[in-house]
Amino acid sequence: MKKETLVLAYSGGLDTSYSLKKLSQEGYEIHAVSVNTGGFSQEEIDTIEAKAYQMGAFTYQNINALEDFYQKIVKYLLFGNVLKNNTYPLSVSAERIIQAIEIVNYAKKVGAKYIAHGSTGAGNDQVRFDLIFQVMAPEIKIITLIRDHQLSREEEIKYLKAEGIDLPWEKAQYSINQGLWGTSVGGAETLTSHLPLPDAAYPNPLTEKEPIAVSLAFEKGELVGLNGTKGRAVSLIQQLQDLAKKYAIGRDIHVGDTIIGIKGRVGFEAAAPLILIKAHHLLEKHTLSKWQQFQKEQLSNFYGMQLHEGQYLDPVMRDIEAFMERSQERVSGKVFVKLYPHRFELEGIESPFDLMQAEFGSYGEMNKGWTATEAKGFIKLTANATKIYQHLNPKQ
Repeated sequence: MKKETLVLAYSGGLDTSYSLKKLSQEGYEIHAVSVNTGGFSQEEIDTIEAKAYQMGAFTYQNINALEDFYQKIVKYLLFGNVLKNNTYPLSVSAERIIQAIEIVNYAKKVGAKYIAHGSTGAGNDQVRFDLIFQVMAPEIKIITLIRDHQLSREEEIKYLKAEGIDLPWEKAQYSINQGLWGTSVGGAETLTSHLPLPDAAYPNPLTEKEPIAVSLAFEKGELVGLNGTKGRAVSLIQQLQDLAKKYAIGRDIHVGDTIIGIKGRVGFEAAAPLILIKAHHLLEKHTLSKWQQFQKEQLSNFYGMQLHEGQYLDPVMRDIEAFMERSQERVSGKVFVKLYPHRFELEGIESPFDLMQAEFGSYGEMNKGWTATEAKGFIKLTANATKIYQHLNPKQ
């Protein structure tokens, strides 16, 4: 009897390993798939592949989605200067969207009737995965053993040992999820409201103490050069990360509202994303009008929230992306940055589209484009609406 085809989102961790072994025992033909969004070395891929076959996978596939991740998501997070709650560059939530899309596309390719993932019922990822799967392939049934059976780590380990799988599954003191757009860090401290993460929890220790200057070149909002060398955005982001992580830049703890309605706290380290977002934002301050910046802030905040909550496939997201693409037409030039231990400074920009033009006046110094009389008239007219209101409502 032909086995039913099932695609499993496989990380190599305990939950997905349990799911793989259990489902293979139940008679499914399992295609284990992991999606590389920036956190895999070749050695790690080889280890995950070997483990997948040990657990009973029919096939294993590692999909390199770095370029798609950048083109479909990261680019717009940069265009929008997106920081959730003014803090977090959406490192993990952004990855989960592209991972879910790649997995469901693979499931369609192999004709799978089932998709499985290892999410629990207490986190955001279950929502992101299920939303994408349901919208893109409503005909494919979703299986989530860990969530549906409310399994504990101890129960999973006991089952695997009984099946002859006796690997070290000790839970690491800190869970690390590394990708192109930052690394999340979870531990006992992030389950509290008051404890900070210790230095040792972060993956990149401080190894450089002498400040260095960095120049970032942008064309139409996209990173195209680092220190005078041109390149593709993904490679440049990785190079900037390798440079800046030695200064232990980009560490913080994000506190926010989860999709399932509870507050959550997570540490992260995102040197390159934070430098790029702040540098790009500075360039926009010089090259965009006041109202362009205002409208972008509203739309970008909404875009980040929808992405975080798994609503990437809603058509409003494509509408906002079109707006952001158009807003970047003149966001070109260089941004000069200096890296220090644990911090960075934006020193200035250079752009042919810089709207800071001295011939029209120097702020706080001298007016060249208008007279004193014109300034007084402008101020008087600007005050009219409020003067009328206050005249009629003196007690307020």
